[in-house]
Amino acid sequence: MKQLHLINKLKQSLSSQYIRNVGWLGAAELVNRIFRLGVTVTLARMFSPQDYGLMAVVYTTVEFSRIFTFKGGIGSKIIQADEQDVKTICDTAYWLNWIICILVFIIQCIAAFPIAKFYGNNQLILPLCTVAFIYLLLPIFMVQSAMIERENRLKIKALCNATQSIISHILTVILAILGMGVWAIVWPMVLSTPVWIVISYMKHPWRPPNLFKLDKWQEIISFGSHMLGVELLGMLRWNLDYLIVGKFLGIEALGVYYFAFNAGLGISLNVLNTFTSALFPYLCEALNNIKQLEERFFSSLKKTYTFIIPIIILQSSLAPFYVPIVFGQKWVTAIPLVVLLCLYALASPLSSATYILLNAVGKTQINLYWNLIYTFLFGIVLLATVHWGIFWVVISVLICQAITPIFNIWAIKYVFTKYQTVLVK
Repeated sequence: MKQLHLINKLKQSLSSQYIRNVGWLGAAELVNRIFRLGVTVTLARMFSPQDYGLMAVVYTTVEFSRIFTFKGGIGSKIIQADEQDVKTICDTAYWLNWIICILVFIIQCIAAFPIAKFYGNNQLILPLCTVAFIYLLLPIFMVQSAMIERENRLKIKALCNATQSIISHILTVILAILGMGVWAIVWPMVLSTPVWIVISYMKHPWRPPNLFKLDKWQEIISFGSHMLGVELLGMLRWNLDYLIVGKFLGIEALGVYYFAFNAGLGISLNVLNTFTSALFPYLCEALNNIKQLEERFFSSLKKTYTFIIPIIILQSSLAPFYVPIVFGQKWVTAIPLVVLLCLYALASPLSSATYILLNAVGKTQINLYWNLIYTFLFGIVLLATVHWGIFWVVISVLICQAITPIFNIWAIKYVFTKYQTVLVK
């Protein structure tokens, strides 16, 4: 009888919309990891530390610039909006996306010159200008993509992710083998993005408005501005160590550090992203029922940790064996860094889930205030330790990450104890 109860409980858990969405996104991520393994091995063997350093700068700049496309804030507002406002918000979001993305395209092309001067390498200018074309493609599908998430049809998002991953990774391997250097990661990023346009248009009927209107733009900007600030600070924090290491220790040291960070965190953070991508629309569905919201939040967090902790332990313990075999002997010196950086992922599920919870209940300003404090602390600690070498940079990153649960626990208690009566959208 007890066994039957456990089986029924397991079936019920696996049949939830959240787990189905995680399953689809997880399948897409599995495809991504399989192909990315080939890319990682190829780049580790074909790229020098100098090439890795250039790649780190390109990826850092792209991810930093993409924050300004307002993708998270505008898309999240579409997901969270009341049903009667959805059409108006979608129409306005479409034009806002174009305005912002064109500005970001222009700014990145201009910024390529001082960035190249900062690193003392003019080879960065043309790749940074070329990859900026991605931003001119984003507005074409961003509204459809947000509507698909609003409808909890994340199977389509998984299809987009998997298809783009296959195309991008195959192109990267081919171009790297041909000796294209940093262009081996630039062209695949640009050429694989139209996958989202094609699939999004096929899978959702929403089409752009004929007239230029910005109704309710204040509501969208108000909601998105705090999220933009948080994402911007998060991206700054996520890449601040790259900037500081590259500036003070050199481009080759940056290449080693960038390799260690990705080899140590790549798998864990991709699994985490699979769970968190499905969490926001899942929580938004329960905004009018605090008990249901609480149950969904804690059950999702528990499921995330159930999956991710074994991965962290396994990856950390096996790093001394798989790094030289998979990536080559030249990366053996990075093994201690890889092992330590695996531990970074332990606090990440709690931080990500808390961030999403606060956004879902409309308390985006709390996330912003915390991120301002944390980013300032993070920058001070990095600047204080970078002169001692990469190892101490990694230690400082782990120490800063270890203090985040203090805020997360407070924020969760705030939502589920003090903030129970009104859920503001």
